[in-house]
Amino acid sequence: MKLVTTPFYENFKMAIDTIRSNKLRAFLTIVGVVVGVITVMLISSIISGINVAVEKEVESFGTRSIFLYKMDIGIRTSMPTREERMRKPLTLEDAEAIGGLRSVEVAVPFLDISNNFFGGKLTVTGKNGKTSSSVQMQGSTPNVDKAPGELLVDGRWFSPAENEAKSNVCVIGDFVREAYFPYESPIGQTLEVGGAEFRIVGLLQKREQLFGGGGGNNDQTNVIYMPINTALKLKPNADDLFILAVANEGQLEKAKDEVQDMLRIRRQVPFGNKNNFAMETAASLVDQFKAITGGVFLAMVVISSVGLMIGGIGVMNIMLVSVTERTREIGIRKALGARQSDILLQFLIEAATLTGFGGIIGLLIGWLLTFGVRMIMPSYVPIWAPIAGFGASVGIGIIFGLFPAWKAARLDPIEALRYE
Repeated sequence: MKLVTTPFYENFKMAIDTIRSNKLRAFLTIVGVVVGVITVMLISSIISGINVAVEKEVESFGTRSIFLYKMDIGIRTSMPTREERMRKPLTLEDAEAIGGLRSVEVAVPFLDISNNFFGGKLTVTGKNGKTSSSVQMQGSTPNVDKAPGELLVDGRWFSPAENEAKSNVCVIGDFVREAYFPYESPIGQTLEVGGAEFRIVGLLQKREQLFGGGGGNNDQTNVIYMPINTALKLKPNADDLFILAVANEGQLEKAKDEVQDMLRIRRQVPFGNKNNFAMETAASLVDQFKAITGGVFLAMVVISSVGLMIGGIGVMNIMLVSVTERTREIGIRKALGARQSDILLQFLIEAATLTGFGGIIGLLIGWLLTFGVRMIMPSYVPIWAPIAGFGASVGIGIIFGLFPAWKAARLDPIEALRYE
């Protein structure tokens, strides 16, 4: 007797017909799959977007940069330890010594005077009447123009003579320009900083913000740079110093070793003790951040898999019901010569089609939601995310549809034909 087999496309057509004939039941079955795929899309786009933004931001300071500070640098998961808080700050002399190393091209100190224990916050007031105490204020040396990260679009940086004379000149970020000089060039204009009048000599290029900017303390364009001697005139007790060292081309590892050795000697760190300062590079900061976001992503994938599991259980349930409802149909097909493998394949295709359809809906909704997310934070959909989402949805259908399909394939044709 000639066996009756059903081509793949016929099985697929039968699966679509089954879904059409039970629209509400099919939709309720795949809700869990849809939610799971949407979650995977959103989480992957947010994590990937943040990773790309952080990488661009850190690497804008150059791949040869070495970041030095008294406390640990990077993403913190806890408050600074007492040991960190008790560390003595880095000094201008440290920056000069590092700048004198053969493997270092330049070492630029940045003194934060936005706020400290002595003197409180400095306010910035413009001629338009606007006043703010959230502007970041940094003092630096004239060689700041050699440091990567900040680019001038107009004007100039302050000169060595202005630093020596403690002149009230400054370079402002783009957010400061928008806040105080929205319709005119700020060059040559003045701002009142801490009660003193400062003349603006330079404007920095607008930078893409990690979380949308907004002018707060984390907005890298809400900043005012001034000569470091001027900054010390405003805040004589300020000591929150950060050093950006740039290694010579091809000498990053050598520069790291030399900088570390020099600082350990200058800060009198005993042999065998850990550093009492932090030293990071662009690559190490990016790796540190990716390790954290990777853990978050893994946790969120585990959570989203709950939705996929619920969808899978729903698929198993509906397929078992389908096998019961179509027992006589299965018996007829077997009587006509259909093999167990044909019945197994038919029901597996139906299950995979059902969850695959849910996966496509989840991908479309997830993709639309990423555009909304992009308005408030970085969002980037990696190519693997939709592929993984769709693959997971189809895989769930096959895994959870296997038992109902196996049950249908093993039905006795005679008993199946007698079933009412």
